[in-house]
Amino acid sequence: MTTTTATSPTVAPDHRPAVRRPSLLRLTGVELRKLVDTRAGLWLLITIGLLAAALVVVQLVWATDADQTFASFFLPTLLPVGLLLPVLGILSVTAEWSQRTALTTFALVPRRGRVIAAKLAAMVLAALASVLVSLGVAAAGTLVAGVTGGAGTWRFEGSLLLHAVVLQVASVLMGAGFGLLLLNTPLAIVGYLLLPTLWSILGGLIRHLEGPAGWLDTGRTMEPLFTPDVTAGQWARLGVSLLVWLVVPLVAGLVRTLRREVA
Repeated sequence: MTTTTATSPTVAPDHRPAVRRPSLLRLTGVELRKLVDTRAGLWLLITIGLLAAALVVVQLVWATDADQTFASFFLPTLLPVGLLLPVLGILSVTAEWSQRTALTTFALVPRRGRVIAAKLAAMVLAALASVLVSLGVAAAGTLVAGVTGGAGTWRFEGSLLLHAVVLQVASVLMGAGFGLLLLNTPLAIVGYLLLPTLWSILGGLIRHLEGPAGWLDTGRTMEPLFTPDVTAGQWARLGVSLLVWLVVPLVAGLVRTLRREVA
């Protein structure tokens, strides 16, 4: 009598490549693309560029020759960028919730902190790019001024460039903080534009608030950044105001975004 031994079939090993999570660099590239993917974001960037160019044209037409210099063209272009670019940062943060794409985003990248870090990195890069745009527009204005008989002076303090970077990066991160904290586009935009302005008005009207306003009013603490020389005391006041209007909303917004249920 012979017996047979049953053998189990051989299972081929699984050769499927392991799924790798996207790098922070790739996520940042995706977030940069999102800044211009929407019609609102694209037109906001176009508007910022047009306003910066319009300011230079106005100076070329009406400013005196002494005011048609590279530095004089550069500094005013920082104003519309510093005001409107944070709105783009708010849209980048709140769009995930207002357009109901948060479920898809956080399903593809479950660690929300990496997504938020990529968004913040994209905003910082956009702020740095805006400084380059301001430099380019100012250079074009200086060239035109030199050709048309204006001063066209290229003298420029290097500290002004550093101050411009601090101004634009701080502004866009401030907008991001309000966006993360409120997670609602209209409410975040109104809060970002209204609350610091309201505090500035109250600080000017109420005598007892004049002292705190010197430390907490970003309109006052950021003003020295438009000059080549910023004292240690002015840096201290800027740091305190950014602690209140940037760091606190940003940290609180991070906590809220990381804990919020995705519907």
